[in-house]
Amino acid sequence: MLTDKHGRKLQDLRISVTDRCNFRCRYCMPREKFGAEHAFMPRRAFLSFEEIEKVVVACKELGLEKVRITGGEPLLRPNLPELIKRLSVLDLDIALTTNGSLLRNHAKGLAEAGLNRVTVSLDAIDQDIHSKMTDSKTSVESILDGIDAAIEFGLTPVKVNCVVQKGINETQVKKLVEHFRGTEVIVRFIEYMDVGRTNGWMLGQVIPSADLLKHLQKDFNLIPINPIATSDVAKRWIHSDGTGEIGVISSVSAPFCGDCVRARLSANGHLHTCLFASGGHDLRAIIHNSEDIETLISAIKAIWSRRDDKYSELRSSENSALPRIEMSYIGG
Repeated sequence: MLTDKHGRKLQDLRISVTDRCNFRCRYCMPREKFGAEHAFMPRRAFLSFEEIEKVVVACKELGLEKVRITGGEPLLRPNLPELIKRLSVLDLDIALTTNGSLLRNHAKGLAEAGLNRVTVSLDAIDQDIHSKMTDSKTSVESILDGIDAAIEFGLTPVKVNCVVQKGINETQVKKLVEHFRGTEVIVRFIEYMDVGRTNGWMLGQVIPSADLLKHLQKDFNLIPINPIATSDVAKRWIHSDGTGEIGVISSVSAPFCGDCVRARLSANGHLHTCLFASGGHDLRAIIHNSEDIETLISAIKAIWSRRDDKYSELRSSENSALPRIEMSYIGG
């Protein structure tokens, strides 16, 4: 079994299918950095679905178990169910992360193509705060309707991810728990992270998960439960009366680099071995030109075996000043 320098396996591949998004969330794609003047990837540079499938097949030979389709906003990529259909025959767990704005129109086709489940990013239940965070006019109601569609077509368990920023949306934490309690939707709260270099991240904007849980325990009787796998990034808690589950993801206050089994593939064919990477490994020539899958397998194996990443465990003023790939380029 392939492992990196810290003994971590390659089990999870996140695939960005586009660097475009219809939101301009402050912590990911602030409009002043990603406005009309921003140069997105030319669409002709995107890997084809056949090429993405080739990478997934190569990674499966090395131990891959899970695939997550990301963006940007992945539902902006035309004919996405075609990719899902290609991957669904490979006996892998296939998930998708979306902002939910287009989910109602796509849930049925994605389910029929073989998608297993979805995660929806939703940082506020109140419309004014949601509009502020996403810098968009999309209604919360339409996103909730998309979540309903995902449940309707069996893309479950649906998870809702909320990035919590001090002074911005911490008032939404309790409201999100209340809204989804009893619905079987799992709400997860993510510490605001220093991904990329455009979001103006400051440590003072981070609310540690321990503080957040302490706050929630005033209103809910939450009981910790064991993770499904040691590589799971979320610490899980359930309501004592069995009415639901929440999770917290603490990559700033309690890093989990030691159990990280994730690689990320950008829309144009660069393989990244860390969310906080300063660069990736360009596989385009091999993907485009190699008829022999063994060549691609060997290239990925060489990259992963040299992997030494543990940014969150080493986070400091020194290494946090280094350039980092934007989240919209390689997904969350």
